Amino acid sequence: MEKLIQAKNLTKSFAETTAVDNLSLQVRAGEIYGLVGPDGAGKTTTMRLICGAIKPDAGEVFICGHAISENPDAARENLGYLSQKFSLYEELTVLENIRFFAEVRGIPTREWAEHSMKILNFVGLDDFVNRRAGYLSGGMKQKLGLASSLVHNPQVLLLDEPTSGVDPVTRQDFWQLIIRLVTEENISVLVSTPYMDEATRCTYVGFMKDGKLIVEDKPKVLRERLNGRILELRGEPLKELRQLAQEAKDVEGVQAFGDRLHLRTRPDRAIEVIQSVTMTAKSKGAILHKLDIVQPTLEDVFIELLER
Repeated sequence: MEKLIQAKNLTKSFAETTAVDNLSLQVRAGEIYGLVGPDGAGKTTTMRLICGAIKPDAGEVFICGHAISENPDAARENLGYLSQKFSLYEELTVLENIRFFAEVRGIPTREWAEHSMKILNFVGLDDFVNRRAGYLSGGMKQKLGLASSLVHNPQVLLLDEPTSGVDPVTRQDFWQLIIRLVTEENISVLVSTPYMDEATRCTYVGFMKDGKLIVEDKPKVLRERLNGRILELRGEPLKELRQLAQEAKDVEGVQAFGDRLHLRTRPDRAIEVIQSVTMTAKSKGAILHKLDIVQPTLEDVFIELLER
């Protein structure tokens, strides 16, 4: 498959802080690449470097084969970008916002008028063309942002935490749109997200920390890194159970997931940990409802990477 996004050895510093450190990645047609990592890891700076909003100190970006440093216009013709805080013109209607972004792109009226309605129908805003953007809900504003980034039929779409601050139902709807775009239009999507359930939907996931791309692979392969090492514990009182689990030999980390705990054990020590924690809990009068080996989640993987 054709590589529509190629970032090679990108480096960017601000004063004495290295925001992106020798980062390379690629996204092929029909793929979704998810960037995840803690706040300050360099995800947004990476996005801005790839879209050409800022220049790297070193390295190069290619969009559909065009180097941004040498041929920025050709690269941007193929690129759609939705930032964390999309700047709508709230006094303009939905359709007027689309028209503005189309004309900024130099698209003739005869072309954008029909195409814009197709886009608005695609994102579910065709019944709101005359509503002012300022009166849209947060989720509808994000959909309008997506529609604006698609007005010129880009082959590459960059989405910087596009669903932050919207409700779970809207997040689901938004991702269904992204998956349809990738499936039907065969475009490339690079998306940064703080949500691990969204990362699971991606073809590839890259984990960033301190400006570096620490690890990247398919979600299934990443989860396999911790196969046989994650225990799920349910019981009461949960606070005491967490404390004794943290003190148990061969337990590397304990994380709370609502009403349950995930214990990460050292390799090949899960059975011993189960026996040890069960005995200790019984001796302290705690009640165990469940303590079994479970399939790792991406949260488990990335917490392990953060703590490494």
